[in-house]
Amino acid sequence: MSTTAAAPVLTAKDFATDQEVRWCPGCGDYSILAQVQKVMPGIGVPKENIVIISGIGCSSRFPYYMNTYGMHSIHGRATAVASGLKASRPELSVWIVSGDGDSMSIGGNHTIHMLRRNFDVNFLVFNNQIYGLTKGQYSPTSETNKVTKSTPVGSIDHPFNPAALAMGADATFIARSMDRDPKHLQYILTRSHQHKGASFVEIYQNCNIFNDGAFEVFTEKSSKADNVLFLEQGKPLIFGATANKGIKLDGLKPVIVELEEGASTDDLWIHDEKDFFKAQILIRMFDDPRVEGHFPRPFGVFYQTERACYEDVMAMQIDEALATKGKGNLDKLLKGREVWEIAE
Repeated sequence: MSTTAAAPVLTAKDFATDQEVRWCPGCGDYSILAQVQKVMPGIGVPKENIVIISGIGCSSRFPYYMNTYGMHSIHGRATAVASGLKASRPELSVWIVSGDGDSMSIGGNHTIHMLRRNFDVNFLVFNNQIYGLTKGQYSPTSETNKVTKSTPVGSIDHPFNPAALAMGADATFIARSMDRDPKHLQYILTRSHQHKGASFVEIYQNCNIFNDGAFEVFTEKSSKADNVLFLEQGKPLIFGATANKGIKLDGLKPVIVELEEGASTDDLWIHDEKDFFKAQILIRMFDDPRVEGHFPRPFGVFYQTERACYEDVMAMQIDEALATKGKGNLDKLLKGREVWEIAE
């Protein structure tokens, strides 16, 4: 009588490598790495079927520190490499790690096309609003007037809103989390894996060397409650130190109300991850937190929907072609259908 050995029970330590983690002490990447390693044992995928693909930047050292397969690719092309891998090996769990510069600047085109094609991959964008590896130049997500080594009198660029870019590219899962909220980040990573399709996860990550405190209004205990709006499916949009504020819709316009001054939770906007139109309003709640009367910044799952994945449709197309036309002949294909004869 034969018996099948049970799969070993994995822990976070099983996903750590023997490589020295070489980020600056205090970097937010350490927390993100720890949360990914904690989540991996629970997704139910063998280590040998998990692949981490990165581009270029501080975050892109990630594959060295994950005891899975991986590839440290080239600048801006992690999404392109991952697309090819998923198309050829659809059974793999593919995770892309990229920074705001890597994914939004030189890799911008690859980002939008990977998302619109809807490969079933998990795309983690570490947003620190700076180029860290090259020592502190402004990035596509740096705020206007940002003073850096490459903008000594302040940037005049308008910053990207990464989640809005993903929405415009028709990503089927869009979420935001932060390095300093481990439980929330673990939840979002798990949700990302559970989604069938292109999952876009923006992670606010502190670069304590070149852009320290960029997100402290959202991460520090003293200011977080009044400036962060956690999105929960089917629940009203409530925030504030004593859960005393909420957001309602006046037509299509969001309005902040005080729950202790006559407003009721029955009046509030109820979050629905499936609502395409309301998701666009939430994503555009991207106010400068230094401006009086600003909206809180949403964190959580903005939107998710279902759409056929590129690799599945491609496989169906290949199977159909084989069934109707048979196995191809490469030599015949290369010769083509048109022949020219040169008369002497």
